[in-house]
Amino acid sequence: MQPEVEILSGLERRVDLVVSIADVEKEVQAQLKRVARTAKVQGFRPGKAPLSIIERSHGPGIRYDVINSEVGRSLDKVIGEAKLRVAGTPSLEPKTEGVEEGTMAFSATFEIYPEIQLPDLSTLEVKRANVQVGDAEVQRTIDILRKQRAVYEPREGRAAQDDDRVTLDFVGTIDGVAFEGGTAEKFPFVLGQGRMLPEFETAVRGMKAGETKTFPLQFPEEYGSKEVAGKLAEFKITVTEVAEAVLPAVDAEFAKSLGQAEGDVEKLVADVRANIEREVKARAQARTKGSVMDALAAACGFDVPKALVESDAQSRVAAAREELKQRGVPNADSMPIPAEAFSAESERRVRLGLLVSELVRSADLQAKPEQVRARIEEFAQNYEQPAQVVAYYLSDRQRRAEIEAIVLEDNVVDHVLAHAKVTDEDVAFDELMGTN
Repeated sequence: MQPEVEILSGLERRVDLVVSIADVEKEVQAQLKRVARTAKVQGFRPGKAPLSIIERSHGPGIRYDVINSEVGRSLDKVIGEAKLRVAGTPSLEPKTEGVEEGTMAFSATFEIYPEIQLPDLSTLEVKRANVQVGDAEVQRTIDILRKQRAVYEPREGRAAQDDDRVTLDFVGTIDGVAFEGGTAEKFPFVLGQGRMLPEFETAVRGMKAGETKTFPLQFPEEYGSKEVAGKLAEFKITVTEVAEAVLPAVDAEFAKSLGQAEGDVEKLVADVRANIEREVKARAQARTKGSVMDALAAACGFDVPKALVESDAQSRVAAAREELKQRGVPNADSMPIPAEAFSAESERRVRLGLLVSELVRSADLQAKPEQVRARIEEFAQNYEQPAQVVAYYLSDRQRRAEIEAIVLEDNVVDHVLAHAKVTDEDVAFDELMGTN
C-alpha cells in the first residue's frame, strides 16, 4: 500500500516509511561479498578473509548505508508519485510502535515549496526614480576631485574654518585622569570632514595658531572605546598650525593627474559627466528596483519553508563574521551572532526569491545572451581597457553568471514596470548619491 503523506501544518509534511529487513540483509550480504574479494585483513591473504570477519569490520557501516539508501528510495518514490517539491533536507526518525515483524519503520518529516499565486501586476504601485545630471552636478564633482588633490599652506593669524587642516596638541581627562587615546601632539585633521566628534570640531573652529582652549565633551553611549563611551571628558587643546587648502586649477596638469593623457580639459569634463551619468543611472535603477521588490513582497503573503529561511539566515551570519574578520575584529569566528537577528529579512528574501522565480518562469524572463553581453560591455566602460574586461567576463563562467543574475532582475523590474501603476519620482542628485 502506498504510504500516505500527512499534512502537519503549513508546508510541513510527514510520511511513514517501511523497509524490509530481509531486503536490507540481502543487499548487505551482497556488498560484504564484494568487499571480501579485495579486503586486506591482517593474517590473511587479500580476498581470503572469512566473511564473518569482514562482517565485524565492515558490516555496521554497510548496513547503515543500505538502510539509508532503501529509505531514501522509498521516500523519493512517495515524493515523486505525490508530485511534491521538497525544500531542505528531510528529517528521519525510527519508529518502534506498531511496526510489523520483519520490517523497520521510519517517519520522514519535511517541508515542501509553496504553491505560488502571482499577484495581479496591474494593481501594484511602483515609483520610478528620475535624476537629472546638469552642469552644476558636474562642477560639484570636479570640485570634489580638486579638494582631494589640495595642497595645504600654513596661514598666520587665520581663524580655523571648514576645509582647513588644523594641527594641534590635546589632552583629554575624565575626572581629572588622562585616558588611553586621549592625548596627542602635532595631531593634524581637516576641519569639517567629521573625523573628530562634532563637539571637538566646534571647539576648534575659529581658533588660531598659538591659542589654547579647554572644553567639556560628552562621549556618545555607542562610542567605539568602552573605556570612555557615555562618559563626560574634558579636553585641553593648543592649536599649533592652521593651513588653508589651496585647490589645483582646472588645467592641463590637473587633467593629466586624473588620467587624461593629452591634458585636454574639455575631454576631462566630458569623461566626468559620462561617469556621473553611469553612476546615476545605476543608482536610479537600484532605487526603482527596490520599489518594485517592495511592491511584490507586500502583495504576497504565502508561507515559506523554514528550512530555506534558516539556511539564508545562517549564510548571513557567515557573511557577517567574514566582514568582521576583514575589519580586523578579534574572535570573529566565535563571536555570538544570533541567526534570529536576520530571520525577518531572510524570510522576506526567500519569499521574494520564490516569487521572482515563478514570475521569471511564467513570463519567460530569463536572461538572453545578447542582454548579458550588452550589460558586460556597459559595465566595462568603467575601466581603462574595456575590451579586456569584456573578454574576461565572457570567459569566466562564475563572473558571467553574476551578470546573468543582474540581467534577470532587470528583466523582472522592466516586466513589472510595464504592467504596474508607475509614478515617476524626481530624486535630488545629492539624495541619490548620499551626499546631502
